[in-house]
Amino acid sequence: MTLSFAQRTSVEAVEEGSLLSPKFDQDGLMPVVTTDAQTGELLMHAYMNQTALMKTIETGEAHYYSRSRQTLWHKGATSGLIQYVQQLLIDDDQDCLWMRVTVAGSGASCHVGYRSCFYRQIPLGTEAVDGPSPIALTFTEAAKTFDPQRVYGDYPNPTQL
Repeated sequence: MTLSFAQRTSVEAVEEGSLLSPKFDQDGLMPVVTTDAQTGELLMHAYMNQTALMKTIETGEAHYYSRSRQTLWHKGATSGLIQYVQQLLIDDDQDCLWMRVTVAGSGASCHVGYRSCFYRQIPLGTEAVDGPSPIALTFTEAAKTFDPQRVYGDYPNPTQL
């Protein structure tokens, strides 16, 4: 794979130019938010390195960099819940991506089994901070779309304590 990113030569070229010149952080990563292409629902937040970005562009399927596993991650390779990229956008200073996708199978994007990784809500207001501690989350999804144990089996859970 040949990387074909433009050099970041000026602010004007980065912000107003027509060439892709992404800026990765000190760890070589760039944040990406992924939403459902049809509903706009936020499905997940992850990171890409240069290889993940190029593989995503090349294949039209979402590839990320797993910080917990320290490896390239083709979303859906294990579960079959592949994210097909419908639109890939980059922000003004080219250091953040927004990916709009359709998802194969049940449409889930969360390894826990829910459709979205954002399946719990944090309460707001003085009642939230004056109430019992710790703060209680509210589930926004009533049911999982798949059984993670059946799909992943003994595959290591990426969540780190």
